[in-house]
Amino acid sequence: MELIEQRFDEHLRVVQLVRRDKKLMQKIAEAAVMLKIALVSGAKIMFCGNGGSAADAQHWAAEIVGRFQKERPGMPAIALTVDTSVLTAIANDYGYERIFARQVEALGVQGDILVAVSTSGNSPNVLAAIDEAQKKGIKVVGLTAAGGGKMAQVCDICLSIPSNITARAQEVHSLIGHILCEYVEG
Repeated sequence: MELIEQRFDEHLRVVQLVRRDKKLMQKIAEAAVMLKIALVSGAKIMFCGNGGSAADAQHWAAEIVGRFQKERPGMPAIALTVDTSVLTAIANDYGYERIFARQVEALGVQGDILVAVSTSGNSPNVLAAIDEAQKKGIKVVGLTAAGGGKMAQVCDICLSIPSNITARAQEVHSLIGHILCEYVEG
């Protein structure tokens, strides 16, 4: 029971730190507006991440294409983590570090948004996708954990969660992802 209570306490502490951080809250609001403007303008949202962050990317893309809470027309979003044929072909021919960048190169156009998720902020394949996005004039929203890693320097908006515990940062990423989905749907 003690472990369970400790994890809930850690979760609540990190959520409260984010809630009290006016600059971070403002960045979340700016990211929400950026995504909504892109979608209203006919652009798409691309998501990428590894492991649990890949699952988040798929989840958020599904909420935007399908629906989050209310009935509405589908909106264009894609998780760059879902096509195993594309992923394995790119990894085989260009290396694992290019699995997202090559897709951004092929699918992304100016006006689109890349949502890049990496708790370390240093995942080479995510950083390569960000670099490719910037070459194409695609804005980047990054979600990271404490410090933001290299992503803190290269994202248009970097949402760096004040925790060094991957699970706690991912939990807040999930909350932010749902907030972004709710905002673009409203």
